[in-house]
Amino acid sequence: MTELPRIPLAGVIGTPIAHSKSPQLHRHWLKTYGITGHYIPMDIAPDDLETVLRTLPKMGFVGVNITIPHKEKVMEIADLVTDRAILIGAANTLIFRKDGKIHADNTDGYGFIENLKDGAPQWNPRSGPAVVLGAGGAARAVISSLLEAGVPEIHLSNRTRIRAETLQKDFGSRVFVYDWVQAGNIIDDAALLVNTTSLGMIGKPELRVPLDGLRPQTVVTDLVYAPLKTKMLATAEEYGCVTVDGLGMLLHQAVPAFERWFGRRPEVDRATRAAALR
Repeated sequence: MTELPRIPLAGVIGTPIAHSKSPQLHRHWLKTYGITGHYIPMDIAPDDLETVLRTLPKMGFVGVNITIPHKEKVMEIADLVTDRAILIGAANTLIFRKDGKIHADNTDGYGFIENLKDGAPQWNPRSGPAVVLGAGGAARAVISSLLEAGVPEIHLSNRTRIRAETLQKDFGSRVFVYDWVQAGNIIDDAALLVNTTSLGMIGKPELRVPLDGLRPQTVVTDLVYAPLKTKMLATAEEYGCVTVDGLGMLLHQAVPAFERWFGRRPEVDRATRAAALR
């Protein structure tokens, strides 16, 4: 009897998880490239997380994506953690190695920068300061990637100032903190404006930061992708700005994980976007 190769399995873990677009994205790539494999959403409670992660490799899983609320907890469970995941303080990608060890990484910053390159190819990181709204886990990934890309200054504002000050301490002298009531004022000289908060998302309050300081040369991006065109992006378009929606970050952050798990680097194209929006 001929022994057949083991079918690689991957998935996404969070709670809740039914809303995740990752399954349709990865399944699209598996089908497109003719790869025999499966990608499964798993709703796992925090108390069960470590037991599940230690069991999955025995079931044929080669890795998983991690989403809310587990991104910080997996850092404690993983045997190996990349420097960028440590800097960001969270992991979104796990690789189950053949030696039994769990390798944790964070590809959110990579996804953010690649999305900017796609949507605003004329943007030059060194052209001026970036204004970042929000100070949660997504903001940490964005700030880390912007500093690495060569942005001279980050002007950071968050509704709770102390959280922004924590990021300033972690990322150093190129990060400057401003009160939330000043957020509209610091946009005037920005080369890039990034909303990392959930404000403007379907079911959430609107982002009420004044945008009248925007200039046509300012690139504006919103990590929110439901709706795809947020009120902030629509307003920025009225001011003549180049805008970049948040869906591309989700797509690009998935590329390194898929490549590691299934051995093929996927392409983010129109068909990929259509699959994620389906």
